[in-house]
Amino acid sequence: MNIMDFNVKKLAADAGTFLSRAVQFTEEKLGQAEKTELDAHLENLLSKAECTKIWTEKIMKQTEVLLQPNPNARIEEFVYEKLDRKAPSRLNNPELLGQYMIDAGTEFGPGTAYGNALIKCGETQKRIGTADRELIQTSALNFLTPLRNFIEGDYKTIAKERKLLQNKRLDLDAAKTRLKKAKAAEARNSQLNSARLEGDNIMVNFSYMLNFLHVKWLKSEQELRITQSEFDRQAEITRLLLEGISSTHAHHLRCLNDFVEAQMTYYAQCYQYMLDLQKQLGSFPSNYLCNNNQTSATPTPSVLPNVIGSSAMASTSGLVITPPPANLNDVKEYNGSRKARVLYDYDAANSTELSLLADEVITVFSVVGMDSDWLMGERGNQKGKVPITYLELLN
Repeated sequence: MNIMDFNVKKLAADAGTFLSRAVQFTEEKLGQAEKTELDAHLENLLSKAECTKIWTEKIMKQTEVLLQPNPNARIEEFVYEKLDRKAPSRLNNPELLGQYMIDAGTEFGPGTAYGNALIKCGETQKRIGTADRELIQTSALNFLTPLRNFIEGDYKTIAKERKLLQNKRLDLDAAKTRLKKAKAAEARNSQLNSARLEGDNIMVNFSYMLNFLHVKWLKSEQELRITQSEFDRQAEITRLLLEGISSTHAHHLRCLNDFVEAQMTYYAQCYQYMLDLQKQLGSFPSNYLCNNNQTSATPTPSVLPNVIGSSAMASTSGLVITPPPANLNDVKEYNGSRKARVLYDYDAANSTELSLLADEVITVFSVVGMDSDWLMGERGNQKGKVPITYLELLN
């Protein structure tokens, strides 16, 4: 029974407090009550926190769109995250494209030019897909997670204390209003009591009313002191929390640097993968354009520059891979062997070719009937075809 009485009293007190706050808030909006303004420093901190929250949410959401453009995939990941379950592993777009290319190249035949090129492109796309997956994981861990922790953790605490500060301010202003009304009522009754009135009963009643108003005035003053103390205490707590926003900015700056480094690593990997792929595709002999295993006729020396020019590789991000020097053409008409420096690494596609390492020096010579884009290379006991676009003839 005592517990029930306590709950009823507490419920009534809470209801009274809520009603008092509602009345004070409404009168402030209508301009019928005074409002205690926060100091300028605290207002600036509140504005800074709100601005940080808004822009952090926008940056976080747009980063998620950048890393995962598919909205359905983002929703699926969000649902699994809320259910505290691991999302099923699926191939991303570059990996899926790479797998299609590899399957198609296998179907067409690795021995054909198109099939071989598809397989090489597919392998490169899968490497890019792996790099993309690593970028997403690294960015989520080092960039998105700290931003989300701020929104769902630190800022929620700030918002809670800010709301509590607002309630304490309403209580303070309501107490000020009650004290002001009590003082006004006592002043009016004092004037009436000082007037000439007949009858002892009337004087007794006025004396009683004055005593009652005086007690109410004293009670209002005590309530004002309590609400002022609670408001000051809550303002200090809120201020200390808000001053931590500067530390949050410093932490987010470090996270931003991590995100930039992750992107830099990703784009560097993609560039290197595509550069290697370009070199491999540029090493295909010109007769591969027929996409079959038939051997085309060897072009005559008069059309050799055109063949070489058509197989020269374009520039990529400022790196220009130039066609072979003109003096390599002399080897075609020279029966002996010459020394040549390797310009780029080259992986042999089959046993008839010779793998090369950049900057190494090998011996090259021509063979009658060999395709115009190739020479025979020799390194010690190793011998095989090498693409002339990878060589620089030495004097």
